[in-house]
Amino acid sequence: MATEKLAPDTARRLNPLENPNWDVLLTNRPDFSFFHGAAWAKVLTDTYGFQPYYFYTGDAARPEMVLPLMEVNSWLTGKRGVALPFTDECTPLGAGRETFGKIFDDAGAFGKTRGWKHIELRGGGEFLAGPASVSFYGHGLDLAAGESALFENMDDSVRKAVRKAEKDGVKVEILQSLEAIGDFYRLQCLTRRRHGLPPQPWSFFVNIHRHILSHNLGMVAVASHAGKKIAASVYFYLGGRAIYKYGASDHAQQHLRGPNLVMWEAVKWLARNGAKHLDLGKTSLTNEGLRRFKMNLGAVEKTVAYMKFDLQSGRFVTETDGVEGWHNAVFRALPLFASRAAGSLLYRHWA
Repeated sequence: MATEKLAPDTARRLNPLENPNWDVLLTNRPDFSFFHGAAWAKVLTDTYGFQPYYFYTGDAARPEMVLPLMEVNSWLTGKRGVALPFTDECTPLGAGRETFGKIFDDAGAFGKTRGWKHIELRGGGEFLAGPASVSFYGHGLDLAAGESALFENMDDSVRKAVRKAEKDGVKVEILQSLEAIGDFYRLQCLTRRRHGLPPQPWSFFVNIHRHILSHNLGMVAVASHAGKKIAASVYFYLGGRAIYKYGASDHAQQHLRGPNLVMWEAVKWLARNGAKHLDLGKTSLTNEGLRRFKMNLGAVEKTVAYMKFDLQSGRFVTETDGVEGWHNAVFRALPLFASRAAGSLLYRHWA
């Protein structure tokens, strides 16, 4: 049967879960991140049932440009295309302002046939002529600098915190087990409650273990003191690039500086195991404490712009990041079991 010939700039769609070589193709590019990989798509699909629609131009075996989108179908917040849900940043690949408009328009036309309210980009705002819907700080560490330079580049307060944790007997393990994810999740529930937010559902973290950690694409750094877990963080990595995705701690044990030692031990482990860059994730423009924590690690700062294009009005829209509001007081007041139940219900709609 003859194959239809399309113009090189015509956007086609693919599902990365149907291509066993997707990550190989991806890591041969200069602009990929972990979130573009198949493992993250599997986590989102299995946990929430989101449908992947990755638009590309060129040859499917070697795409020139890729716009990864997932369809979020929610009776509460509407149907929409998101690139990509629960990512800190997932910039379109191979894009430039001169060429991105066509693939974005094609995605929009497809979205209208699917009944999408809007398309949301998490990064890549520089490729479109419109205002950011919301902006964040982004931070990154060059792990190729070497352990000595990485330690010296940290603020003196961080170095002192690391030494204090070591002196006080805090120990950090690098683990990939479901048990370690469970240790992290218990701390995460406490941390999210303190911040006035529900935790992601346990099934989400089970799928992180299933599709990421068990395939040696991530790990959990867990700090213990006197037999008690006091801090933990989750990291992902692919093709020499790593991301710090989640961090949690027991606030009552903060004097032991567990999170500082967790980060330092994770940085060393990642560098020793081939990671060249560590993305520290997004930070709200109003969260000066978290921003300072990342800057004190010696990180380089940038601005990450999200874009939201309303398909009905044909306009870019702006909004707040939604981190702070009346809901914080509500979730702080909920018992842990109720907060977990709320997270299981709400996250598939928030996306």
